[in-house]
Amino acid sequence: MANYRKLGRTSSQRKAMLRGLVTALLNNGKVKTTEMRAKEARKIAEGLIALAVREKDNFETVTVTAKVPKKDAEGKRVKEVKDGKKVTVYEEVQKEIKKDKPSRLHARRQMLKVLYDVTEVPAEGTGRKKNTKKVDLPAKLFDEIAPKYASRNGGYTRIVKIGQRKGDAAMEVLLELV
Repeated sequence: MANYRKLGRTSSQRKAMLRGLVTALLNNGKVKTTEMRAKEARKIAEGLIALAVREKDNFETVTVTAKVPKKDAEGKRVKEVKDGKKVTVYEEVQKEIKKDKPSRLHARRQMLKVLYDVTEVPAEGTGRKKNTKKVDLPAKLFDEIAPKYASRNGGYTRIVKIGQRKGDAAMEVLLELV
């Protein structure tokens, strides 16, 4: 007997569907789906959250000097002419960055194996590529979700039954973070 539900799909389709559900759950906080899919996605999501809780404080902060392009009032790069060519002017800035320790780096890579890349599009700039930004889901897990569940031993998600779907009478549920 298998340790998972096959959900009427091939393994690659099933894995892709569950990855999408887990990514949507962690990005939005809740997702509406069928009961069987929710129970399978819950296993994966709880494992990722437990991993984040375990490794949330496992980093060190390092101060680095970075070259950043100088920008004018409009947000465009400042350029100056050197030897007949336009060259961007850079300034040195001190930045504090989080440097993952090896176990946290491994946990981040384990998360990236499951989670899809998420691009956030603001409502007012719909259709414009320059207003979009990538969401770093592992960082969100470590910085926002893990501290919320630090004192909790499992049970990070909740399944709330909504009712039967009109088309095929499948039980629909709301899978959400507690």
